[in-house]
Amino acid sequence: MRIMKLLTRDERPPGEEPVSDLVPEPEVSRAKRVRVLLAAACAPLLFSYTAVATVLAVVAFAADRSRFSGIGTLRAAGPGWLASWQVGLEFGGHPLSVLPLLPTIAVAWFTARTASRAVRRIGGGTPADAVPVVAVIAGSHALFGVLIALLAGGSPVGVNPLTAFCVPGLLAGLAAVAGTAKRCGSPATLRERFDPVAVHGLRAGALGLAALIACGAAVFTTVTAVSWSTVDGLFEPGLGASLGLFLLSVAYLPNAVIASLSFTTGPGFSVGSLTVGMFGYREGQLPGVPVLAGIPSHHAVWWPALLLLPALVGALVGWKIRAIDEDPMLRMRAVAVAGALVAFGCVVLGTLAGGRLGDGPFDPVSVPVGVASVITFCWIVIPGGFVAFFTGAHEAPEPPGEPGEDTEDTEDTDATEDIDATEVAEADEEVVESEEGEAAEPDEVIEAEAEFEDEAEAELARELGEDLDGTPAEIEPGSEPEQDIAVTESTDGSGDESSPGGDR
Repeated sequence: MRIMKLLTRDERPPGEEPVSDLVPEPEVSRAKRVRVLLAAACAPLLFSYTAVATVLAVVAFAADRSRFSGIGTLRAAGPGWLASWQVGLEFGGHPLSVLPLLPTIAVAWFTARTASRAVRRIGGGTPADAVPVVAVIAGSHALFGVLIALLAGGSPVGVNPLTAFCVPGLLAGLAAVAGTAKRCGSPATLRERFDPVAVHGLRAGALGLAALIACGAAVFTTVTAVSWSTVDGLFEPGLGASLGLFLLSVAYLPNAVIASLSFTTGPGFSVGSLTVGMFGYREGQLPGVPVLAGIPSHHAVWWPALLLLPALVGALVGWKIRAIDEDPMLRMRAVAVAGALVAFGCVVLGTLAGGRLGDGPFDPVSVPVGVASVITFCWIVIPGGFVAFFTGAHEAPEPPGEPGEDTEDTEDTDATEDIDATEVAEADEEVVESEEGEAAEPDEVIEAEAEFEDEAEAELARELGEDLDGTPAEIEPGSEPEQDIAVTESTDGSGDESSPGGDR
């Protein structure tokens, strides 16, 4: 105990009041806030631009029969930075808008981390605190994109300034919102404003979309492993060319996974004249890129068996929703919300994964996003609705009968209870048997005896079979007291008695 006291002893001077643990954080100064916002605006730009320039420098330095130039690498990093934010380019008048998604994921992740760190440094905890951070990040990316587009005006690479302004600013702003949402309590605020059924549906839809992406990745990995000999033959002997093909294939991996997702769900994808679908195949040329080596050269009859994967994903969504409410209709509504989210996600992913690829035989690379959204919605709603409806709890059925019948039964029950209560009351008022087995008179006569004051009234009470103290008098066998005697008082208060026959 002494050791604990020494370890926990109070170091405050004598007489000083203890300080509460819940001390509010000091307010951030204006200068520090400005520094944090400037760092949040510039850090993602420096990271992404430096990363793109480093990759281009490595490829150019390792390439055979090439002359490395630092200035040329820095200038080429500008269009590369725009490509990492999904801004379409033109090379000598030939469009290039099918851009790799892996660099986009990397720079968006770093932007989200930077925004989250900036909000924490300024002590933000509400959605309003995230507004300046999101604004400076989106604005800096939009201005930097316009600057690169203007600087690339006289080069062989063409960029639309409006696109260079809008697309990086929009994507960076969305990444910043995602990074600050949890710290600023935005999910809780939205959860309070949304219908709870819709919230459960959105969660299940996010799970379903992630499961579909996982299915696409599994199919792509399998077909690539099976076609590994073809993949190995596409790499050139030189280090620089092989490194460039490898980095290009790695950068386009998310695009390939999304195309595989579209194939697994049914619609398929196309590269130029080549069309690969679950129930259709049209031959065409393919670029010699290792990431495309797993694309089959002909249709196979077993492909429809892969449709079991999206059906299982739909069942998984229904299983996730089965316990949210006892009402099956509410569960079906949640399944519909989940299907809508998955369909919308497939539209966004399909749009980002495709685009123009020059004007040659490989143009365009596309995923039928309209058909894919409808089909994925059906894959979620049909099996998911079946599982959610039949595996979840159901409300207990109401007892048969019309409302009028229930009312009559209730009235009958109440009447029976009233009758029973009346019978009990009457039984209490009936004659009570004495020890000798003789019956006592009703309580009305006993009360009348209490009002008698003179001897005449007492004698009349004895004739009725009771004593003055209210106890029953002994009655000889064969004789019964007269029961029909009425006692009246005259108007002058003399207490005259009248017999039933009028005799006095």
